[in-house]
Amino acid sequence: MRHDFASLSELYNYSTKVYASRPVAQFVDGSQKYTFAEFGDTCRNLSKRLQNFGINSNDKIAILSQNMPNWTVAFFAITAFGRIAVPILNEMTEPEITSILLHSEAKAIFVSRKLFPRLSDKVLEQMSLVICTDDLSIMKANDEKFTCDGTISNPLSDDIAAIIYTSGTTGTAKGVMLSHRNLCANVLEAWHAQKVRRRDVFLSILPMAHTYEMSIAMLYPFSVGACVYYITKAPTPSVLMDALKKVRPTCMLSVPLIIEKIYRSSIIPTIEKSRFLKALNNFSPKILCLLVGIKLKKTFGGRIKFFGIGGAKLDPEVERFLHRARFPYAIGYGLTETAPLICNASPFKTCVGSTGIAAHGVQIRLENVDPVTGQGELVVKGDNVMRGYYKDYTRTESVLSADGWFHTGDIATKDKKNRYYIKGRLGSLILGPSGENIYPEEIETVLNNFKDVNESLVIERNGHLIALVQFNDNVLDWNLEGQDKFVEMLEDRKKAILDYVNKRVRKSSNIQSIEIQKEPFVKTATHKIKRFLYNGDRSTNG
Repeated sequence: MRHDFASLSELYNYSTKVYASRPVAQFVDGSQKYTFAEFGDTCRNLSKRLQNFGINSNDKIAILSQNMPNWTVAFFAITAFGRIAVPILNEMTEPEITSILLHSEAKAIFVSRKLFPRLSDKVLEQMSLVICTDDLSIMKANDEKFTCDGTISNPLSDDIAAIIYTSGTTGTAKGVMLSHRNLCANVLEAWHAQKVRRRDVFLSILPMAHTYEMSIAMLYPFSVGACVYYITKAPTPSVLMDALKKVRPTCMLSVPLIIEKIYRSSIIPTIEKSRFLKALNNFSPKILCLLVGIKLKKTFGGRIKFFGIGGAKLDPEVERFLHRARFPYAIGYGLTETAPLICNASPFKTCVGSTGIAAHGVQIRLENVDPVTGQGELVVKGDNVMRGYYKDYTRTESVLSADGWFHTGDIATKDKKNRYYIKGRLGSLILGPSGENIYPEEIETVLNNFKDVNESLVIERNGHLIALVQFNDNVLDWNLEGQDKFVEMLEDRKKAILDYVNKRVRKSSNIQSIEIQKEPFVKTATHKIKRFLYNGDRSTNG
């Protein structure tokens, strides 16, 4: 079994040959099912189709589709033959998609029927070929481009494999150029973090266009001959529970929001409604956690051995529960620019609040360290670090040094066991009145533990800290908005939140006022709130 691949072409050739008869991917309902051999044949045929329309190695081809086996087919039909993939996140709007496709100069696109309407006429005019991911049929072809003179090549390690556009939480979209070396390095990192074998089963629920899912739940299982299952609908609780029952995965990836919702909407209410469980919690919380942990593992199909959590910081209260419950959660930290792994903590090697140790082959150091707090910017070097931002040398130069060190923009500390703790982002850092550093993420963790709060965001306005809060469903009846009873109830809850938070944070982090968000916050693919949208002087409901 190999893990040290030089390119995705090498990975593709190895796996489709060594694991030829094994299943590689399918929907939970059994459709769109491939063995590795069938997968390889399909990719080769698609590559020839692209060649027929004059699409060469190093040409860009976009992917805009829901998660499905054919997403992986499209990715390898592009990258294994020397072309460059441009994966696009599903939630992006038509203007964002148009901007990405024009900026990347993509010549073709794999798109699902559901998302096809988001392609503008201007974009469609640019395309030599449009292929449907649902059945790999041709949706649009430019006859003039049918020249059959397209060329392919075996990509080198430092050739670009993918350009991934991300606006993240801080604004303007960036085209992150990831090489074959970057993505293959993550396969090796993943192997050292958690051994996965050919008989393991993955369930995919996060966007494949994000490097977290792409590298760890698509490329990694592909490299070891494991099978990945996909669901045909959005992962609502009922759809997800049904899929877990059928697939009984051994491995899956998640973001904190998912496990935090399970904890707050299911586990806590179950304990509070049961006299026995409440008494057990008072008498022996450790035993309670172990009992609930056994039930939680059964909920996930009973075979789960690796439940990766990444993309944002996990609430310490929830993590403490998972730790006590002996649930096999793992923590990963990284960025699109590092494809993505930087740090990891494997199941049962986690430490509450920590993102773990440096991933295999990754060098980490802290720069501009505060001698009092030990906090500094986390900078990284290794085969996982991107080539740069596409068509943006100035922005690349601002984060990537000449000797290869990448500045993450994250503030962190390190303990004696070389475990890292992310405190917040440089971009969201707030300076207090006495010059002290205030990390809004830490205050938000406290806010989110208040029983009625679903999500929150802390911003600075006119020298004061303001908390934007979105309540859980059914906390407020918005049909009564404006009525005296509604206003009174709202003010009571805002006061309760203020009292709760300000008793639990240091004085410099005290919240001045609460503003209620009627609508959900706008988020990134990994469910992080897009801070830059809320940093202005916005008026909110309440």
